[in-house]
Amino acid sequence: MFVLKDINLTSIGKLSHQLSALTEGKLWLQVVVGMLLGTLAGILIGPDLALLSPQTSVLIASWLALPGHLFLALIQMIVVPLVLASVMRGLTAASSMNQLKLLGAYGGLFFIIMTAISSGIGISLSQLIDPGSYINAELMSQVTQSAAIQSSTQEVAKLPSISDLPMRVVGLLPNNPLAAFSSGDMLRIVIFAIVFGIALMSVAPKKSAPLYDLLGSLQEVCMAIVSWAMRIAPFAVFGLIAKLTSAVGLQVLTGMLIYVLTVVAGLMLMGLFYLLLISIYTRKSIFAALGQLKEVLLLAFSTSSSAAVMPLTTKTMEEKLKINSAIVRFLVPLGATVNMSGTALYQAVATVFLASIFGIELDMTAILLIVTMTVFASMGSPATPGASIVILAMMLENIGIPQAGMALLLGVDRILDMCRTVVNVMGDMTACIVVDHMVSKRPEGTALGNSPEDEQESHS
Repeated sequence: MFVLKDINLTSIGKLSHQLSALTEGKLWLQVVVGMLLGTLAGILIGPDLALLSPQTSVLIASWLALPGHLFLALIQMIVVPLVLASVMRGLTAASSMNQLKLLGAYGGLFFIIMTAISSGIGISLSQLIDPGSYINAELMSQVTQSAAIQSSTQEVAKLPSISDLPMRVVGLLPNNPLAAFSSGDMLRIVIFAIVFGIALMSVAPKKSAPLYDLLGSLQEVCMAIVSWAMRIAPFAVFGLIAKLTSAVGLQVLTGMLIYVLTVVAGLMLMGLFYLLLISIYTRKSIFAALGQLKEVLLLAFSTSSSAAVMPLTTKTMEEKLKINSAIVRFLVPLGATVNMSGTALYQAVATVFLASIFGIELDMTAILLIVTMTVFASMGSPATPGASIVILAMMLENIGIPQAGMALLLGVDRILDMCRTVVNVMGDMTACIVVDHMVSKRPEGTALGNSPEDEQESHS
């Protein structure tokens, strides 16, 4: 008996040692192992096997998720200073205002076009498959009654009317930057950083050099904290996935399977489109490109936050793909704030899905309205987990779809949030690659700094 135990312990020890040796220095593999083990742990303590009481399951899941919450807290703690430093240094890395306008024009146009394409894919797929026709009417009646009770006590923000737009645009400028920093309002933070960075460019180099050096130091400190956070990333992924699986169970997708598959299929098509663009512009195969981006994409899937993976995205673009640092430091923070192509696709599918359930006919005008609203509403969506569901609620009210149907989406939203975050991050990286190629083809684009050292020399 003792021999058997010794053999088992020895085998487990050898397996653990082999696994550690296999994953050493391979963050993506560590994240994959964390996801698989987290899923297994979630099943063991979750409602499917019912091995533990619900209270015990929640307690264990909360402790397992502690590294995940610590990881997200570390990242969120330095996101604001990192965005400020990255955007300002990215702006001042351009050698002229014309080059800065070029980056903004190319990047902004890319984001808008890709978001519109993504929304169109979502609407086309949802109309072709019509997932709303697969929903049981009795289930929908129960969900509607349940949601009606909840929605009666909640106020949902409304999208601005045409007459309100001018003041809303002016309101994007933070009249109190410190308030924007404390609340984590990324859109206003990025706008402040852009305005400040442009102003920094207009100041004489001798005057701006100390502040520029300070921003460089701030960026290095933030990246040091990021390196600390990345050491616990596999444990963070394990805990977050375990908590998710234990909370919702594996059967949560049963009644919504067609809807989930529709969204996932659309996201896969958009992701494949991004990979094709990356393959064309980098002259690498799709599998080779995916191999260089896998760490970022796996972490994006696990954390469901574009902002959380922004430091790793920046590092991957600069070090692995050798993309111009000026472009990366400008587009990655901007893309994490306004580029939400995956979110737009999800919102389009969800809107058509709920319209089908409630028997609302969508003509061409309504479809164009959905595309327009998803493009601009998704661009205002925060780069944090679960934010898309709030934006979707605002859209539904303007289109005339009862918000009671939102309760039907909540059960699977977390899983779809993980998937659409991957596409959002892929869009950010694709934008860097495409814009880098377009700028490098122009004579005036060749003067962009390629490294922090080049930037420091040009401002000293």
